[in-house]
Amino acid sequence: QVQLVESGGGLVRAGGSLRLSCEVSGRIVGSYAMGWFRQAPGKEREFVAGISWSASRLYYGDSVKGRFTIDRGDAKNTVHLQMNSLKPEDTAVYYCALDKTNMVNQWDLWGQGTQVTVSS
Repeated sequence: QVQLVESGGGLVRAGGSLRLSCEVSGRIVGSYAMGWFRQAPGKEREFVAGISWSASRLYYGDSVKGRFTIDRGDAKNTVHLQMNSLKPEDTAVYYCALDKTNMVNQWDLWGQGTQVTVSS
């Protein structure tokens, strides 16, 4: 059974940085995209960033452009989210997601989420 395992969340002050990681546990045949979403209390889940298998296609939500960077490890089964210049409004549960079509828009597998809290 394939699972997504996230790590790296925590508490940081505004202006600080965090790096989230997500590893695919189990084997998937073929190429797949990966991405990050977030959900703050009382709000809908929001797209943060996505990356194709080859990393040739990168997408970011408007609220994080210029501050967050998504990348994949050399082994392809890991995705990272480098978050810089964090703001209190970035506080949310961050979810890793996987798209087996590699289209970076059809998310069909989700991680359990990791909490990111940014204090002012």
